[in-house]
Amino acid sequence: MPSTKPASARHHYPRHAKALKGDLKRAIPTSTLRDLHVLSTWRHFLVLGRLLLLAGLAVTVIAQTQGWLPATMAMFVLGFVFFDFTILLHEVVHEAVFSKRNPRLNRILGHIYAFPSGMSASQFTRWHLDHHDELGDPEADPKRHHLSPKKNSRWLKAAYWTFLLIPIYFRAARQEVLTYPEDLRARIRRERTMVIGGHLLLFAFLWWIAGPRLALMAHLLPYLVVFPMAFALNRLGQHYDIDPGDPARWSTRMKPSWFWDWIFCWSNYHLEHHYFPRVPFYKLGRLNRELGQFYKERGIPERTYRQLLWGWFARNEEAHTRWSEPKRRGNSGAPIGR
Repeated sequence: MPSTKPASARHHYPRHAKALKGDLKRAIPTSTLRDLHVLSTWRHFLVLGRLLLLAGLAVTVIAQTQGWLPATMAMFVLGFVFFDFTILLHEVVHEAVFSKRNPRLNRILGHIYAFPSGMSASQFTRWHLDHHDELGDPEADPKRHHLSPKKNSRWLKAAYWTFLLIPIYFRAARQEVLTYPEDLRARIRRERTMVIGGHLLLFAFLWWIAGPRLALMAHLLPYLVVFPMAFALNRLGQHYDIDPGDPARWSTRMKPSWFWDWIFCWSNYHLEHHYFPRVPFYKLGRLNRELGQFYKERGIPERTYRQLLWGWFARNEEAHTRWSEPKRRGNSGAPIGR
């Protein structure tokens, strides 16, 4: 099923963001922008080491303790770690790991990072690059077309925060893959088979060596319970509160937070990432600071996850629209106006 869009109608974001790209380059000194694009491979692998350490500690807690509270907390840590491997995969897609191009090593690393999240590395690569290329187009952007609720219902929105996200995502991926060339589709099928088979073997191995408790709490439940929450929260800060008429606001500007920087490996700076996709994730916080004056001049507001959660569920705002401004609160927490 080849794309039905004419070639002249594709590349939606590059065609609409030409003036924006010029403004962004003028907003940051050339030397600073050049430095922001310098890759530090050791910093990338330092993040990988942190995630592996957290995963190891979480599995140890589940295996060594009988209490449900520490085991549940460890399960949540594992769920977020599994999600963060998609962030590492995202860095591979944008070739933001190695200072010198290394396609073979990059490809191997992509397959390793895709495994914890249960994805096909090739499918994620094509899906994500198409998302960048077609940002702003409701149909051509696969992320928006397939994974955004088509009905503005709180119940439907809530479903994305549960295990129902898994069939929703794989159905979306299957539909999008049908538009790919046959050789790519075959590669994706092979990768999916290997990943799913690997997870089934891992689950069986954990059950065999330690019993159902470890297999469930260190493998299955982090995927079914925690991963969807991490995925949905992270995505809430990407493209839901936007201005459809301004390419500079086709992503959501998030307020800097050391907590979310650590939890989401800087992927909370999604607006900055779309501005400069080759800036590595560990420099996106600095890029955010460098763009402070630009944001002020363009009137681009910053949001917190708390504000977005309130807008998404309490006010039932619609995805990919310009949301109403959140109310400011006084010291007592009472609303004091818009």
